[in-house]
Amino acid sequence: MTPRLTLRAPLAAAATVATTAALAFLPSSSPWTPASSSAPSTGAVAPAAGARVDQVGTWGTAVDTTTLRLADQTVRNVIHTSVGGSGLRISLSNAFGSVPVTFDSVWVGRAGQGASVVTGTNRRLSFGGSPSVTVPVGAEVLSDPLAGDLAPQATLAVSIHVVGDAGTVSGHKLAHQTSWISAPGDHAADETPGSFATPTTSHAWVESAIVEAPQQVDTVVALGDSITDGDKSTTSANRRWTNVLARRILSGPRPQQLGVMNAGISGNRVLADGPGVSAQARFDRDVLAQPDVSTVVVMEGVNDLRWEFATEPADLIQAYRQLIARAHARGVCVVGGTITPWEGGSLWSASKDAIRADVNEWIRTSGEFDAVVDFDAVVRDPARPARMLAAYDSGDHLHPGDAGYEAMGNAVDLRALECRR
Repeated sequence: MTPRLTLRAPLAAAATVATTAALAFLPSSSPWTPASSSAPSTGAVAPAAGARVDQVGTWGTAVDTTTLRLADQTVRNVIHTSVGGSGLRISLSNAFGSVPVTFDSVWVGRAGQGASVVTGTNRRLSFGGSPSVTVPVGAEVLSDPLAGDLAPQATLAVSIHVVGDAGTVSGHKLAHQTSWISAPGDHAADETPGSFATPTTSHAWVESAIVEAPQQVDTVVALGDSITDGDKSTTSANRRWTNVLARRILSGPRPQQLGVMNAGISGNRVLADGPGVSAQARFDRDVLAQPDVSTVVVMEGVNDLRWEFATEPADLIQAYRQLIARAHARGVCVVGGTITPWEGGSLWSASKDAIRADVNEWIRTSGEFDAVVDFDAVVRDPARPARMLAAYDSGDHLHPGDAGYEAMGNAVDLRALECRR
């Protein structure tokens, strides 16, 4: 096993994020490029002819109930991928639905301005060769692959038309990304935005985007609460710490890259259901069931402290031990993230902060995680360690702003993500 690694400060400037604008499809003049094309490389990790490949998660979200109410409408979900590859598949979830849902028109293309799709890039997805699919309550479906290569850092529009009344809509309530809802009818194939007049910051039904990549490429899942979800980051700007991490990974050599999936749920807890079922209850679905997952970064616990579900360090420590054991039983490495400070924020107290300090010390020193990323040390105010550094604070003293998320994403030692068990 790779030696356990602990990081207590951001990486050096040599690991700064690449900021070049990403294409969605290869080349930009067409949605996908077959593997035999002579188009120049733009960074996609596409497998060579005859090479062994794995399916890798290039984007993902944690599915829960939403407040959306949809009937005979189309939702244009905007998502932003990480690693590139070929054979794009999209998974759709009805895990928390109240009725079976039928999708009779599902399209994916390169997202343009607002609700538009870049002309000529929208392509219809099929499911077992059919353009229509019915998803039972509690189930999910995976589309057939689309031929050709997908570039890394692609911003895609996944448009889904639902037949009839959808009931309770499964998806991601606080996506921190503007998506769009249409007037009644099937508008999934439309590349123009005219029928999509209603913006939403929730995702509907879309759960993950999966590509084929060389066997060296694996999936990393970030399991967490609102801080992993990116709460208080700039909407539609992809400034979550997981986005920063994904861009850093892509700045490294190909094909030794990693797909990044974000399984954060705002308000989520380790020990109890609330917004989303508990981290323990969703661990299999949101982490272990993801394609070719090799590592999970666990950064969760502040809501257990805030709402007094964890009243002593052992409450969280025992739960972390269970997650570690379950991951290790599947050959998945676990990186432990320390809990960030929130003095001045809602439900803070000195006694809760003392528990946080003890839990963080265990995360750092127990040796039970395969590696540690010390988010606490990265964002706290050195002069007042129970409080977030003002430059990183979004203003509510609980969530970082864009600068804080940048520091967190830069703090992950990329070597720790390549742990093998």
